Amino acid sequence: MKEFFIGSNEAGKRFDKYLFIILSNSSSGFIHKMLRKKNITLNDKTAEGNEKLNIGDSVKFYLSDETFEKFADPKVLKLISTENKPQETIKESLVEDTDLTYAFKEITLKYNPEVIYEDDNVLFVNKPAGLLSQKAQPRDISINEWLVGYLLEKGSIDQKQLVTFKPSICNRLDRNTSGIVICSKSLPGAQKMNEMLKERTLHKYYRTIVKGIIEKEETFDGYLYKDEKNNKVEILPFEKEGSFHIVTRYIPIKHNKNMNLTYIEVELITGKSHQIRAHLSSMGHPLIGDTKYGSIKFNTRFKKEYGLKYQLLHGYRLEFPEMEPLFADLSGKKIIAKLPEVFNRILEDNDLN
Repeated sequence: MKEFFIGSNEAGKRFDKYLFIILSNSSSGFIHKMLRKKNITLNDKTAEGNEKLNIGDSVKFYLSDETFEKFADPKVLKLISTENKPQETIKESLVEDTDLTYAFKEITLKYNPEVIYEDDNVLFVNKPAGLLSQKAQPRDISINEWLVGYLLEKGSIDQKQLVTFKPSICNRLDRNTSGIVICSKSLPGAQKMNEMLKERTLHKYYRTIVKGIIEKEETFDGYLYKDEKNNKVEILPFEKEGSFHIVTRYIPIKHNKNMNLTYIEVELITGKSHQIRAHLSSMGHPLIGDTKYGSIKFNTRFKKEYGLKYQLLHGYRLEFPEMEPLFADLSGKKIIAKLPEVFNRILEDNDLN
C-alpha cells in the first residue's frame, strides 16, 4: 500500500485528475476500475473520481509494486525510491534536463536577479537583460529553472510538491528586456496571476527612452502581425488574417530636444510579443538600442558610449486592484523594479531624470 496526502497545490482538483498525475501511464478505464474495486481510496472510502480534494485528504493505492511501477509517473517513482535518503540526494535524483541547483547558482552568480516581493503564493523578480524568461533550447537555463532552484534552496518547497505542481513564470519578457517577471509559487498563485493577466485587471507599466519628442499622453491601437519565420512583427492600421488587435498607452516623463530623446512610461493595455518596440517604431519613435526595430545610425552613439547592444526597455511597475482575502497583501499594491544601472546613467547624462 502506498499513501499520499493532499497539500495546498492539489486541493481543489478533481480526484481523477490528481490520479492521472500520479498514474500518468494509465488509462481512464484502469483508474475508474481501481476506484470501483476500492484498490484506490480517498480517506479510506470508495470514491467516484469526481470528488474535489481538500488539504490533508489521504489517498491510498492498494496496488502491487509491479502494477504501481508500470503505471506511475517516473517522477513519482523517483520520489518513492528516495523517500528515506538525505534531501541533497533527493534533489539530485529528480533533476530533469538541467540541474536546478546548478542553474540557481549559475544565474545568481552571473545575473543576480533581485526578488522584489514574495509571499506564500507568488514571487516577483527583477530580471536583468540577457537572461531568458524560459528555455528556448533544452540546455538553456532561465528564470524558470532559477525559480525552482531558489525555492528548493530556501526550503519553501520540497521535491514531493514538484510531482504535482512546478512553480513557474506567468508572464514573459524578451531576453534583452529587463524588469518584473511574475512567478507562481503555488497553484492558487498561478491560477490567480494568469486569470488577472488574461482579464487585464493587473496593470503593467514599462519604462524606456525613445528617439524623437513626445509631448503628450496618448493611447494608440492597431493590428500586430507576426512573421514567425523571422521572429519579427509589423504594425498595421487594419485587420489582417492572423493579426491581433493591440492597444498601447504612452506617457511622456521628460524630453530633451537637443538630444532628440524622450523618457516615457508605457502601459500595455494588451500584451503581445514585441508590441511596445514595434508600435513605437511604427510611430517614428524607436527605442534606443533596438537593433530589430530601431535606427542603426541613432543607436551607434549609445553602443559606443554605454555598450548598449539591445533595446532599453524595462518592466517597471505592476499595479494590483482590490484582491480577495487569499491575496490581501497584494490588494491595491504597487510593485516597482528599480531601473538597471545603464538606464540610470543614460537618463542622467542626457538630462532626462
